[in-house]
Amino acid sequence: MNRILIVEDEQHLAEGLRFNLEAEGYGVEIADTGEAALHRLAGAPFDVVVLDVMLPGIDGFTVMTEMRRAGHYVPTLMLTARNRPEDVLRGFASGADDYLPKPFDLSILIARIQGLLRRRDWLRSLASAPTPSQTFHFAGKSVDFGALELHARGESIPLTLMEANVLRYFIEREGQAVSRKALLEDVWGLHEDTDTRAIDNFIVRLRRYLEDNPSNPRHVVTVRGVGYRFVAEPPS
Repeated sequence: MNRILIVEDEQHLAEGLRFNLEAEGYGVEIADTGEAALHRLAGAPFDVVVLDVMLPGIDGFTVMTEMRRAGHYVPTLMLTARNRPEDVLRGFASGADDYLPKPFDLSILIARIQGLLRRRDWLRSLASAPTPSQTFHFAGKSVDFGALELHARGESIPLTLMEANVLRYFIEREGQAVSRKALLEDVWGLHEDTDTRAIDNFIVRLRRYLEDNPSNPRHVVTVRGVGYRFVAEPPS
């Protein structure tokens, strides 16, 4: 049974989510503060975290940052009424894997959770394959999909589930133009009408890891009017 931690201080919403997610076969626990969420994560493993931003005490952005700092790389969906582009960017920058604004449709929330679990299982399968191919080397850098780590400029950078999935998607299509719509559908698993600015914000963050000069990207380059293209070995 996959276990979900709901971090939500609105009791009626948290209990409603618990009821519906348990009906889908998940084990669910609730934390009503950021501090309580961090305590729960330190005590037991979870498969997904559904994290509200507006919490008493420390907010969801801080919880997300503290989770990653403590080594809790649990697939995390931010669920919040704060959906301005800068809020989405801050959520992804703090380590979230997905971001769903309130109000939301329950079926979409469940689909997002299922998508996070599928992507997690796919990455785990790479490490257990008979001939593992989870490490990719390029331009003096490497990404280890089994360990969820990027090695660049002498640093080891932990990757979130979504960062690893986006990188894998780009690498498998090296040199091809990849549209924002394809990223939304194939990586995020979203088929509804979604603001593609979340993709652009996510790429900004990914470039900070990959690029020697993020303001002049050479690995993840913009294809005007389409999306992006990954270049493993940029020309000198």
